[in-house]
Amino acid sequence: MTDNKTSLFGHFGRRRKLRSEICAERERLYRIAWSWCHDSSMAEDLAQEAVTRALAKVDTLRDESRLQVWLTQILANLYRDQYRRIQPETGLDSEMLASNEDPENNADRTQLINRTREAIAALKEDQRQVLTLVDVAEFSYADTAAILGVPVGTVMSRLSRSRRRMREILEQQGIGHAEVIPLRRPK
Repeated sequence: MTDNKTSLFGHFGRRRKLRSEICAERERLYRIAWSWCHDSSMAEDLAQEAVTRALAKVDTLRDESRLQVWLTQILANLYRDQYRRIQPETGLDSEMLASNEDPENNADRTQLINRTREAIAALKEDQRQVLTLVDVAEFSYADTAAILGVPVGTVMSRLSRSRRRMREILEQQGIGHAEVIPLRRPK
């Protein structure tokens, strides 16, 4: 009986810890959802629904180390099922970039961010999803494949095509390689 109590308390402790970690991922889920739909209300709904579903199914998570992948899979499925018809954009924020520069450089940077957003928005939906998962959310190719339910090779080819298309669009706008804003936050 003591083993049963220990096991029961261990289960509840694990569950409580996971529930807390799931809730802590809400902001990250929101940023990913926003990068796909570029609508704050919709992104909020997607993130909230993903957290709600994850909390309801917390006992189905087998590998706690893959919590972020699992949550993002739930988010991707929600997006795919409910919000596919809406044209998403990117999740780049001006706040992502450090700004200790003069006003002219800040204006240039803002314009560059807006052009980068427009370039990402011009991508096909599948390319935009892969680009934001790999380059913004920093998921591995394998995790991105698991989230989207496609083979790793498909992720790699979509990412390659999306990056190539991004370069083409930005070059058409007169933006060279040296001027491109990195999609990831500085560490």
